Amino acid sequence: MCTSIFQVARNGVHVLSRTMDWPRLENSPMFVPRKYQWHSSFNRHLIQNKYAFIGGGELSNKRTDIADGVNEYGLCAQKLTFGNGAHFVDEIDDSKVQIAPFEFVFWLLGNFKSIADITEHIADIQLMSQKNSVIKYGNPELHFAVTDPTGAIVVIEPTTWPMRIVANPLGVVTNSPHFERQIQQLEKYVDFKPEFKAGKMPINVPKVTTGKLSGKATPPGSYSPGARFLRAAYLKERADQPADEAEAIITSWHLLDSVTVPQNLTHQQTFSVYRAATVAESRSYYFQSYHQGEMSKLQLTDDMLTATEAVVYNVPDELTVNQLN
Repeated sequence: MCTSIFQVARNGVHVLSRTMDWPRLENSPMFVPRKYQWHSSFNRHLIQNKYAFIGGGELSNKRTDIADGVNEYGLCAQKLTFGNGAHFVDEIDDSKVQIAPFEFVFWLLGNFKSIADITEHIADIQLMSQKNSVIKYGNPELHFAVTDPTGAIVVIEPTTWPMRIVANPLGVVTNSPHFERQIQQLEKYVDFKPEFKAGKMPINVPKVTTGKLSGKATPPGSYSPGARFLRAAYLKERADQPADEAEAIITSWHLLDSVTVPQNLTHQQTFSVYRAATVAESRSYYFQSYHQGEMSKLQLTDDMLTATEAVVYNVPDELTVNQLN
């Protein structure tokens, strides 16, 4: 279970935030340099990235993985669980780039500048089942939220081949398939603008609803994917548009509060092990694990673009506070 929320600040800054809901914290903030080489878990073929990026993930001999991040061109991407929605490819095709599903964000950030760039090459990539994989990785059902400095925001779904790229001006994603059906359900709680209903919503419009709530229902309070989608979208539309990056991060954190799953190991294994946000313009990554009181920030500076070694930053998952006395 995860929830993704996209915001456009009044000064044009674009922020893509999320909760990462998982049984345990495995990801850390990290930097990956240009020309980074890695082996796919699917076929162990060597892949060399083009671009540098930062985000939250894991680098080891067995696993090359990033769940959310931003690259040197301001391309931001996240992976989210996609319950019963993904359909992966079984058969080997050497004319395609074939990788494990969980490696897709790592591949996107390392090789593309924008959503337009991805769209042009989406037919070249296939996400593979473990039927013919060298390393067995189960069935990681995933879909992906992506934005860039233009303000375009899309969901990429491995439901067909080539994968679907779906415009998402609402800017909210959870874990359920049938994105269009979720939009229809949301009409019980908000009034959409006519251009949104017509599929003609321009980019960089912060609100897709009229703001009129009279006679509308109140979203449910559970943590199911559908309930989190409705609640996040409803509250995002009600919140003030932030002025800049700082306000957008603050607003994102408060919106994520409404969908953050508390730890309750007696009844369920999954909880919101961290929350994170990427900023396209400043190439910044904000990270806060479940037990932290403060957030950490990593920024992809121009000086870092000449670095040659990957770095994983150790952020202790423990309470940190601003002690006043």
